[in-house]
Amino acid sequence: MTTFQAVVLGLIQGLTEFLPISSSAHLSLAPVLFGWKDPGLAFDVALHFGTLIAVLWYFRKQWADLIVATGQIVATRRIDSIEKKRTMFLILATIPGAIGGLLLEDKAETVFRAPALTACALIVMGVILWAVDRVSSQHRPLASMRWLDALLIGVAQVVALVPGVSRSGSTITAARGLQFDRQSAAVFSFLMSMPIIVAAIVLKGTEVLNGDGITTQVVAGVLAAAVSSWVAIAVLLRYVSRHSYGIFALYRVVLGVAVLLFLQMRG
Repeated sequence: MTTFQAVVLGLIQGLTEFLPISSSAHLSLAPVLFGWKDPGLAFDVALHFGTLIAVLWYFRKQWADLIVATGQIVATRRIDSIEKKRTMFLILATIPGAIGGLLLEDKAETVFRAPALTACALIVMGVILWAVDRVSSQHRPLASMRWLDALLIGVAQVVALVPGVSRSGSTITAARGLQFDRQSAAVFSFLMSMPIIVAAIVLKGTEVLNGDGITTQVVAGVLAAAVSSWVAIAVLLRYVSRHSYGIFALYRVVLGVAVLLFLQMRG
């Protein structure tokens, strides 16, 4: 893999991780469409380090509040503030994804990365995202979250093990189905990404180190992913404050159909 290819994949990872259009789909399809060698899931996970940097920096105040709340929970054993509840909600929402990731790890690296399956997942999830966002009201702010809400959004994250579904897409769709407003759905989805990304880096980071190590390509890809992730977060939060998720749903369907046609033509 060249440095140019690493940067392109990093930009793709960063821009698509937080937009509900599936970063895993784009990363698995890019080598197929460009005729590049698939760098594999380990490199994809390395790129996630860049998105981790972005989400930690963009939400640095919220993370500082959550860290303080965690210390207070340990010290007082009481959950009596919005920050303390949000900390526990994030922990609860992470559990289903962690269990699913461990149980389905092998399939996530092989069967689930089939281009045709990815394309179909893009289309199906795009339709679901559009339908749910269209019919759901926006009367619930993030502060109204309950334990069951967090658990259901966490369960939705498990489905994103299939490239094309999208982690942000599935969790945002679940949150919108629970009547959270569009910004609140996006913010909780973004905050949820931190623990799952950290877990993936810890589990797969050794494969990067045991392979070619921290190469120029890896560093270039991570930096590109960090910058583009920050831009994607900022743009999406501003966009959904005034618009629906319809444009992302349409993009998913168009891309999925285009990929199926490409695979058909290629034979």
